[in-house]
Amino acid sequence: MTEFTISGRWQSRDGWETFEKTLEAPNEDVAREHTYSEFGSKHGLKRTQVEISEVGA
Repeated sequence: MTEFTISGRWQSRDGWETFEKTLEAPNEDVAREHTYSEFGSKHGLKRTQVEISEVGA
C-alpha cells in the first residue's frame, strides 16, 4: 500500500478549518473515501462540508 497525504478544509461551527492527514491506501480514490468517511463519523459532517484540495503520494 502507498502512503497518501490528504490536505483540505472542513466546515466547523466557527468557520472553515484546515487539515492535513496521512494514511495508507491502495490508491488515491480509496484515500479520498476514507477521509470523507472519517470526518463524517468523527465530526458528523456531510461530504459537502469537507473540501479535499490535494492528494499526494
